[in-house]
Amino acid sequence: MKTHFQEEQKFTQWWLWLVLIGVALMPAYGIYKQIILGGVFGDKPMSDSGLIIAAVVSFGLLLLFLFSKLKTTINDKEILINFFSFTNKSIQWQDVKSAELITYSFVGYGIRLFTKYGTVYNTKGNKGLALELKNGKSLLIGTQKMEELKEVVTKVWKL
Repeated sequence: MKTHFQEEQKFTQWWLWLVLIGVALMPAYGIYKQIILGGVFGDKPMSDSGLIIAAVVSFGLLLLFLFSKLKTTINDKEILINFFSFTNKSIQWQDVKSAELITYSFVGYGIRLFTKYGTVYNTKGNKGLALELKNGKSLLIGTQKMEELKEVVTKVWKL
């Protein structure tokens, strides 16, 4: 089966990484100050085990964003959405009631549920493929390749 479109997106916003790294460094600094140097971290210090748990969780969150990627693949029969570490979804073209390429208002990043677009899969930007399925569900897949996606959807789905 021929692949007509493939796109892989990652979280590349500088401000997002600044926040994630800042959040990860706080408990790491607390471990350094409280456990390694033997002092206390703050006016009401957290327990040593609490600091270690906070560090593990914050670095885990950092790694989750580092390895997360949204991969969209379109072929003659289906649209494949793979949001690494979250979901792997297949939508058959025969189940699509309508497909529209849109510019949308900000809905957030990652997987967003219960938006006016239905479920949104997005890592950045405000352009995407809005699908309404025959079962009444809606979803939106973000893209950075709007023109290429438009050509493929027009060709494959016959908009």
